[in-house]
Amino acid sequence: MAEAVHRSVNALALYGRLVSQSVRSQLQYRLSFLLMMLGHFITSGVEALGLWALFDRFGMLGQWSLAEVAFLYGMVNVAFPISEAMARGFDIFGRDFVKTGDFDRLLLRPRSTVLQLAGHDFQLQRLGRLLQGLIVLIWAIWALQIEWNVARALLLVFTVLSAVVFFYALFIFQATLSFWTIESLEIMNTLTYGGVETASYPLAIYQPGFRRFFTFVVPLGCISYFPAVAILGVEDPLGTSRIFQYLAPLAGYGFFLASLIAWRFGIRHYTSTGS
Repeated sequence: MAEAVHRSVNALALYGRLVSQSVRSQLQYRLSFLLMMLGHFITSGVEALGLWALFDRFGMLGQWSLAEVAFLYGMVNVAFPISEAMARGFDIFGRDFVKTGDFDRLLLRPRSTVLQLAGHDFQLQRLGRLLQGLIVLIWAIWALQIEWNVARALLLVFTVLSAVVFFYALFIFQATLSFWTIESLEIMNTLTYGGVETASYPLAIYQPGFRRFFTFVVPLGCISYFPAVAILGVEDPLGTSRIFQYLAPLAGYGFFLASLIAWRFGIRHYTSTGS
């Protein structure tokens, strides 16, 4: 037990050093860093303006108001840039590690490949998108006048963390596919970047088959829609119970565990480039 704890602490310390080195290298050119962060803020801000334009034109989205959808949007867009910043090594894995044969070097090191890829490149400039999502979330909370209690506050934190690990898991699944193919991974963008768009709107507005897929296969609804319904204190048009809504974020953590299992399976079937 003590040895396992020591290994975990040691791994976290190494991860911290890798992230620190990545951050320091980015801050060597501070103007470039600030411009890139501003670019992410503006780009994601245009998406938020698109959301506002939709409601300015139609007023409501089914039974959902602008503030309610903004709450969903804010939660997802706070979680996703954190995952995107931390998972860069997995995002570029097929191109920069498998195709070039550099993954062999990672396998020779006495450290977990997950740890090495996680610390490969921490993209601090994603703070721009995180800030924009946080602004929208704070505005939505203010506009909705939510009656907060301990349970709702904890559910919000638990859900955002679940969304972080869920999106991280999608990047791991994308990297795992690289063990078999590196030329057709754009389809994964429909689940990562496309998934952000999907989760930013109420699951109830989609067709039944779509809803089932994003609840039981790729549980986007479980890390945004269902807990948001519980936090807002409204009735779910899909008929789910409060207990289900509070437990739904667990699916994000389960999905992350599944991605690690898939990663280990992929490594066992990896056969180098021979270069």
